[in-house]
Amino acid sequence: MTANAHLLILHPRSLNIFKPSTTTINTFLLLHSSSLVSKTLKTCSLSSLSSNLTHNYFSNITQIPISPYHLRRGRRNHFSSVSSILNENGDGGRPGTISNPSLPPPIVEKIDVNPPKGTRDFPPEEMRFRTWLFNNFREVSRLFGFEEVDYPVLESEALYIRKAGEEIKDQLYGFEDRGNRRVALRPELTPSLARVVIQKGKSVALPIKWFAIGQCWRYERMTRGRRREHYQWNMDIIGVPEITAEAELISSIVTFFKRLGITSSDVGFKVSSRKLLQEVLQRYSVPEDLFSKVCVIIDKMEKIPMDEIKRELKLVGVSEDAIEQLLQVLTIKSLSELEDWIQFDASIVRGLAYYTGIVFEGFDRERKLRAICGGGRYDRLLSTFGGDDLPACGFGFGDAVIVELLKEKGLLPELSPQVENIVCSLDPELQGAASQVATILREKGQSVDLVLESKSLKWVFKRAARINAGRLILVGNSEWQKGMVVVKILDTGEQFDVKVDQLE
Repeated sequence: MTANAHLLILHPRSLNIFKPSTTTINTFLLLHSSSLVSKTLKTCSLSSLSSNLTHNYFSNITQIPISPYHLRRGRRNHFSSVSSILNENGDGGRPGTISNPSLPPPIVEKIDVNPPKGTRDFPPEEMRFRTWLFNNFREVSRLFGFEEVDYPVLESEALYIRKAGEEIKDQLYGFEDRGNRRVALRPELTPSLARVVIQKGKSVALPIKWFAIGQCWRYERMTRGRRREHYQWNMDIIGVPEITAEAELISSIVTFFKRLGITSSDVGFKVSSRKLLQEVLQRYSVPEDLFSKVCVIIDKMEKIPMDEIKRELKLVGVSEDAIEQLLQVLTIKSLSELEDWIQFDASIVRGLAYYTGIVFEGFDRERKLRAICGGGRYDRLLSTFGGDDLPACGFGFGDAVIVELLKEKGLLPELSPQVENIVCSLDPELQGAASQVATILREKGQSVDLVLESKSLKWVFKRAARINAGRLILVGNSEWQKGMVVVKILDTGEQFDVKVDQLE
């Protein structure tokens, strides 16, 4: 408020005008606020008003800035009525009434518009990519005969801390709910899978081949490709003890990579060699004391004939039956096809404590990123939660690292919005007709962007280009009277009239 401005104070029983910088306001307002007062100007100090006026008084006060012009007109500082002041100040109320003056909007405290640290928004351009990625997850899972499942994002905290290892315990988003139960946002999906399998019991036929795409949370240090919230693709096989299950899982990941244009020169799999061979040898009754000798012989498989391999294995004491089964596994077709992708590495140890046998990790060969995916065998997981043990293996594949890899390789797809039709009326009175046309097309399974306001054709064409519409359908007066609309093919510019009931 400027030095020359004045202020009108309205109270149910008084009208007072003061000039903040120079005029004094009488404490009469305090002492006599409950009695009727005249409409003449009262004076007291502004500081006295601010320090002495009671809360009850202020709750009934409305303050309206007025200009010195009004004071000059009322030379004796009189006004015929409050409504005259309000009207002359542009309040807009009808004569003889008091309407609320326009007040400045309340001050609203700003909030942080960024998502919590480590989490993400998915606006349309990001959501298109996420949908594309998830569709590839689902299609590969379908090709390998897996069924989709999902689990609660909120589980009992005990589900994760019983067999997850200290790292997961430290990273849990765990808390006590209103029922005094300890719960946690899921950091992974495999424990939930185990819980459901135990719950279903023998009602589920083996082998189980399930996949899931779920959101997971871990409070961990963020690096490139590592967030506190991510989506994870899991594939699990339960009920198959043979190494063929692990081979099938790795093969499914390789199929996924190939669909995205990623090659074996871009990524590979590290498989723990000692764990792999021990698992195979134990499964086929090869004595543990023969392990090192068998490893030396197996290492020659690509260098000497298979008959020589069999002879050497027999010489060290491996039975013929065990030799046949061992070589059958080691020469399995699916593994030989994955040869370019796999390297044995005894140093690979997955961070989750429930793995019991073979473990593997997918990695980028330039070593710029953390593990792309990882998995292994967890034959004793079910007994951890009170169930009967079943042979099982699976993997988890996060969405964050693969995005970084696709960016690195220039393989991120160009994904634009795709709408088959944009429908526009050429007359506001035909908006209902345009809506009918949109409904007809939607019932036939076509996507339609209906222009909901009266817009120029220039605007409509820009909109059509932005959403990559295939056709523009115009509803005009003369055509609509004939039961027709104008169809324009936007790629070619071809234009023709079509009967509404023949729209396809």
